[in-house]
Amino acid sequence: MKKVTNVFYITLALITMAVLFGVIVPEQYETATENIQSFILTNFGWYYLLIMAAFVLVSLIIALSPYGRIRLGKDTDRPDFSTVTWVAMLFSAGMGIGLVFYGAAEPLTHYVVNPPTEEPGTEAALKDSLVSTYLHWGVPPWAMYGLTALALAFFQFRKNEPGLISATMKPIFGDKMNGPLGIAVDVLAVFATAFGVASSLGFGAVQINGGLNHLFGVEVGFAAQFAIISVVTVLFMISAWTGLSKGIKYLSNTNMVLAVLLLIFVVIVGPTLMILNLFTDTLGTHFQNLIQLSFRSAPLSGDNRSFVEGWTIFYWAWWISWAPFVGMFIARISRGRTIREFLLVVIFVPTLFSTFWFASFGTTAAHVQDTAMDLSGLASELVLFNVFEHLPLSIILSGIAILLIASFFITSADSATFVLGIQSTNGSLTPPNQVKLIWGITQSGIAALLLYVGGLQAIQNTIIIAALPFSIILILMTYSTFKALKQERHRMEELAKGKITRNK
Repeated sequence: MKKVTNVFYITLALITMAVLFGVIVPEQYETATENIQSFILTNFGWYYLLIMAAFVLVSLIIALSPYGRIRLGKDTDRPDFSTVTWVAMLFSAGMGIGLVFYGAAEPLTHYVVNPPTEEPGTEAALKDSLVSTYLHWGVPPWAMYGLTALALAFFQFRKNEPGLISATMKPIFGDKMNGPLGIAVDVLAVFATAFGVASSLGFGAVQINGGLNHLFGVEVGFAAQFAIISVVTVLFMISAWTGLSKGIKYLSNTNMVLAVLLLIFVVIVGPTLMILNLFTDTLGTHFQNLIQLSFRSAPLSGDNRSFVEGWTIFYWAWWISWAPFVGMFIARISRGRTIREFLLVVIFVPTLFSTFWFASFGTTAAHVQDTAMDLSGLASELVLFNVFEHLPLSIILSGIAILLIASFFITSADSATFVLGIQSTNGSLTPPNQVKLIWGITQSGIAALLLYVGGLQAIQNTIIIAALPFSIILILMTYSTFKALKQERHRMEELAKGKITRNK
């Protein structure tokens, strides 16, 4: 089981070619990938909107149906982790650095630069900015992650299949998934995971650099970012070496403590009443209009199509590209839970935390924008620290934020080396440390090289492109899971009637 498979070598070769292309001819690489990405977002936007809405519907149907009583594992299995640790782990892997990076910047952009429907800078635009941000980080992506993880966990722990994306489609394609077709599916999953996490590491390094510049005057540039990546690489490899039950578990709990601490500080020292009132108002508006928001495609010339393409559709493609990584990690930590508990917690607990997070940081950023300074021209990684500059305890807030980014940074990379190890060793739940080490260095190397040549945007484009074929895989996985759940339900009924024995 621990033997390295062809998926490992094929994906490493493809990654090497893509990175060399990005390093040798960065401008051409970025132009080519940007043109393809633009074509996909423009012509397949309707498709992304439909499938993400479908994922929400399907996940709720499964959770609330009799299938919800089936356990992810044997009937006697119980969860490996406490609920609090489990939530912290899935949350750290699912959103992580993005919450800190975009917590103040995204609502601010929707408020004063490019509102979805309202006039920039108005009270209506502020409400609209929060409602739209909730959509991008809320129910749809977590429902999609939930379905991906459900398929992987069900087949791995209930049906004793390898923990691979390809294994989840055996009810449709049978043994064909053990051959070249299955390898192609798994290679695409590993490719998307490696590049997705590498881009996240790049963003994390840039934001930590921005925070250190704001606090200590550390120069913003590749030298500092390379040093940050190097230090973090050593730390997350130490964590990866200790295994899932120690390194990632303790880091995830640390993440939640720091995140909650930072959130409480911002609510207390920020415009508290405004935050609480806007959160309550916009949360209701968001859920009241969730169906309309999920299908908003802005088809006519008078609509703000640029917002839908640049934000909603981009996010849907971005989250889909992260599905193999996040789904596999969530699956690995969820053995023993019932499908109903699994899906409802995965969808709604992170959603509620994220909405309150964005309400708090977005409202505070808007308050600073209206009363103290213009934040709209700042780079995304600097917005948060400039918001803190106009709050009490600004140094403490910035310090906690840097620690949180670093902790999320380490957790994401640690989780990714674990998942990449699983995918390239035929689904082994305990991939060899040597394999994790190679993947860890590969991810950090990709991030460092592309920061050096300014190619981070090109990697984002590459991931969005990879999301289109992977979305088809997600649809097939969902259908396959439905088919397998129906068979499992029938088997359980036969077992209850005594018509078959348990070992069947």
